[in-house]
Amino acid sequence: MSFEEKYISVEQALSYVKSGDTIVTGLGAAEAGLFMGQLHTIADRVRDVTVTNCLPTHPSEIYKPEYVDSFNVDGWFFSPQMRKAHIQGNMAYIPNHLHLAASKRLYHVKPNIFVGAASMPDRHGYISLSLSNTYEMRMIHAADLVILEVNPNMPFTLGESILHMSEVDYLIRADYKPPVTPDAPFGEKDAAISRFIADMVPDGACIQLGIGGIPNAVAAALETKNDLGVHTEMLTTSMMHLAKMGVITGRCKQINRGKMVTTFAMGIPELYEFMDYNPGVAMMDGAWTNDPYVIAQNDNQISINTSIEVDLTGQCCSESIGSRQFSGTGGQADTAIGAQMSKNGKSIIALYSTAMVKDPVTGERREVSKIVPQLMPGAAVTLSRNDVDRVVTEYGVAELRGTNLRERVARLIEIAHPRFREELWEQAVKVGILGCRR
Repeated sequence: MSFEEKYISVEQALSYVKSGDTIVTGLGAAEAGLFMGQLHTIADRVRDVTVTNCLPTHPSEIYKPEYVDSFNVDGWFFSPQMRKAHIQGNMAYIPNHLHLAASKRLYHVKPNIFVGAASMPDRHGYISLSLSNTYEMRMIHAADLVILEVNPNMPFTLGESILHMSEVDYLIRADYKPPVTPDAPFGEKDAAISRFIADMVPDGACIQLGIGGIPNAVAAALETKNDLGVHTEMLTTSMMHLAKMGVITGRCKQINRGKMVTTFAMGIPELYEFMDYNPGVAMMDGAWTNDPYVIAQNDNQISINTSIEVDLTGQCCSESIGSRQFSGTGGQADTAIGAQMSKNGKSIIALYSTAMVKDPVTGERREVSKIVPQLMPGAAVTLSRNDVDRVVTEYGVAELRGTNLRERVARLIEIAHPRFREELWEQAVKVGILGCRR
């Protein structure tokens, strides 16, 4: 078959889907937008098709209740549409550490079809997986059928994200814009937290950041630093800005010197333009990028993650609200452990001291502490107390590495909101973390 003969329509691609198939699509902005947008049109002829995804960004009808008999969705990281549809019963979270997501899933089930978004082929017949190589290349090599939506709007990223057209069964011509993740605004709490974090980041450090108000505030606070490096699971708009300012150079890295190493990217169009054929950005296999032993090879690795709640022993729940899945583990444990294995590295968990939640009885919103005696019943422990290092709120930094439980209680209460500190002391005794003496 010639390369030109590989081009098919979305309808032709959908015709290959059979009842009982397992389909894997790309992460985030690398999701196959055309295919997923029309997958529901074959609902009348298929049953029990399983779609495996991760942080999907394109709208899809398959999340609606009328399609529960036709489609199941297994996700490595929930998006808002998945959280909403979870109650229907055909939505399930796959517990995982990001660097093992592909290998452990393949141990359990092999995909019949992989479908994802990709760049246009170059003049030599090579295609880039563009905005994610977290698990995609491994799934491509394992799938019975490989279909890529090639799109002139997707950047051609370099690193380990490149494959030849001969490794692809079919191509779909696409022309949609990659999904945009706007810069999240940040307020006074974010700025306060970012100042504490910036003080812990020396010149020449290698950083990992996520998205949201706190990470964006941290990036702004790092603008006065020099020669930072990047080894991160997710490349963000704020990192691009720091690179363009000359703050990020990668000169001090021990591995991949001068390169911003990532395994997926989400941000604004300027970020995608920045990544296009940029030899300073390496889109690497997620199994390698997020391997703690690889992360540790760069000195002064600083991992910065956020959490939903932290208990007084240091357990971090960053992905669920009680038993209800909210997002996913992602690479939090990968990067936190890797950073602490790094020479002079640090792992930082950042969160506001309080949150406003709706009272289940009165329906009124009330302020609660995010430093808690015990995690909510059923809460997932994203980062164990054995692996926690530093916790930061707008009130300060609690250094927990190597501390005993009594020391942890005292240090975490010091950074809790003042309104809840006395209550937290009392609860620490009541639930048995402490004896009767402080």
